[in-house]
Amino acid sequence: MTELPDLDSLRLLVLVGETGSLGRAAQELGVAQPSASKRLTTLERRLGLVLVDRGRRGSVLTPAGVVVTERARRVLDEVSGLLAGARALRTSREAQLRVAASMTVAEHLAPSWIGELRRTRPDLHVGLRVTNSETVLGLVREGAVDLGFVEACGPLRGLSTRRVAVDRLAVVVPPGHRWARRPVTAAELARTPLVVRERGSGTRDTLDRALPDACPPALELGSTTAVRGAVVAGVAPAVLSVLAVALDLADGRLVEVPVAGLDLRRVLRAVWPGGRRLVGPAAELLAIAVRRS
Repeated sequence: MTELPDLDSLRLLVLVGETGSLGRAAQELGVAQPSASKRLTTLERRLGLVLVDRGRRGSVLTPAGVVVTERARRVLDEVSGLLAGARALRTSREAQLRVAASMTVAEHLAPSWIGELRRTRPDLHVGLRVTNSETVLGLVREGAVDLGFVEACGPLRGLSTRRVAVDRLAVVVPPGHRWARRPVTAAELARTPLVVRERGSGTRDTLDRALPDACPPALELGSTTAVRGAVVAGVAPAVLSVLAVALDLADGRLVEVPVAGLDLRRVLRAVWPGGRRLVGPAAELLAIAVRRS
């Protein structure tokens, strides 16, 4: 029987994908780089796969590494959920403000909004669920959360909504890709297999509406970070929020490709049950989001 990989090795692999550097990943884990390299080699041997291409310009996930990293992230998320649930059982303390947010909002906007709210309410306990837009809408309709933030651009039946920000999606490729030196047309983009988010995500919904006749994707992944890692690894181009790839564009790991005649802007919205007036911390969080948009 194959020996199971340990959680620290999976965390290391995920960090290598996110940072593009074994050294930075090791630093974030608080281990020496030689130890991290040995741990990664052991993981590759256990799985029988080459996961990382180590070169002079950094450490890049291989196509197999992208897929394994996505599954590793799910395992780590499940473990985090288990530990969070155990803590909740120990303390028997429920969140005073229950929020759900799509991944782009949760990773790049919501933390600063919640941080500002807690500076005025230091004793407030906020529970934030991070998932795709479709699931956020379901949680709001079920009453499982007080307030949601989504990237959905379709009709939001039975819900009250408020615009909180405008986001823009960008076509991105690694520097060596043939598109890195020229713009493309919407038709060319539609003919090209892309790395995409799963159905139900706001990013995928926006892309499907912009390119209704697009060919089947090259790879479908469940998180923006995984999609970004696949693009860096050279799997295929992708369409991602500029919020998610800003550092990669600034550092030259990715290049934005202009697309003539294609509008990839989208509105980010707060949502809550229709006919209900927001009060207390939920209303305060919404006010912060709108003010900072």
